[in-house]
Amino acid sequence: MARTVWDSTVGKKTVMAVSGLVMLLYLVAHMIGNLKIFFGTTEFNEYAHWLRTVGEPFMHYEWTLWLIRVVLVVAVVAHAVSAFQLSRRGIKARPSKYVHKRNRADYATRTMRWGGIILGLFIVWHILDLTTGTVHSGGFETGKPYHNVVDTFSTWYGNTIYIVAMLALGLHIRHGFWSAAQTLGAGSRTRDRALKTTANVLALLLTIGFVAVPVGVMTGVVS
Repeated sequence: MARTVWDSTVGKKTVMAVSGLVMLLYLVAHMIGNLKIFFGTTEFNEYAHWLRTVGEPFMHYEWTLWLIRVVLVVAVVAHAVSAFQLSRRGIKARPSKYVHKRNRADYATRTMRWGGIILGLFIVWHILDLTTGTVHSGGFETGKPYHNVVDTFSTWYGNTIYIVAMLALGLHIRHGFWSAAQTLGAGSRTRDRALKTTANVLALLLTIGFVAVPVGVMTGVVS
């Protein structure tokens, strides 16, 4: 039954919608945590340490964090695979271009596709930069996330990569949230305006919230 659902177009769209909402919930929590950097070194570092001790003593050190990571990896992979397969299925179903271009739909599709690629590459860079320190610009210090964040956003390319990715994220959420609501049956004539407004507000708040950190470093508010 699971294979039948996965093979269907509706099933793939449902997987995309559910995995997208899982990632959206994480992004909201992640943004709130990121904003703690404006309250100083101690609070931000303590927050990062708390993430590794959530659930103790029932959960071992970092077990909860790793559980969250596994769920996110599954969500990202499921989202990307279903998006790719739906795209390929759409191309096969329509091998020739429309005589009259659907500008609005085509723009949204291109935005989602390229935005997804940008975000996928950014996730890899972000992990290598602030989790493992592999591509970190300066002296990466384990257990000192405040220092590492300030260090990253003290470089022009660190800011550029992050801000471009966050703008892509905002566009992705703006279109993706509304699409997910339609897929899961939440849309209707009476609710569409509210859903579109919610999508716009979420996209704007998340974009501003995430971009506030590099801007804070660039302006010296965070130093």
